Amino acid sequence: MAKPHYKRSVRVADLIRVEVADILARKVKDPRVEFVTVTDIELSADLRMARIYVTSLKDQQVEPQVHAGLKRASRYIRAELGRRVALRYTPELIFCWDHSRQRVNRLERLFDQLEHRTPCDRPDRSLENRD
Repeated sequence: MAKPHYKRSVRVADLIRVEVADILARKVKDPRVEFVTVTDIELSADLRMARIYVTSLKDQQVEPQVHAGLKRASRYIRAELGRRVALRYTPELIFCWDHSRQRVNRLERLFDQLEHRTPCDRPDRSLENRD
């Protein structure tokens, strides 16, 4: 069976995702970054820049505080990552808020609303076209 060929940046991104999540959970003591989850990482082809998508189990109102905590801890996280991952260059870390969870929740609510509508609630376009 042939081994799948993955780009190196995909493998390294997955490793960085695991390590950054562990660093956030175990090493960073800033209370603003509690309950932060790393959802995805986009790594540049040259492995020098990592865009890290995060979300929090806390409500959306804490997003600015979480972002400020991550920005303050980013140098420490990068240094710790450099000790854990053997790369020529430790990538620059850019933390971004992942809004996909909110979009998924909104779509699920819309689908639920559609399922609960009765046939009489739906507009019948064929009646509008009659003269």
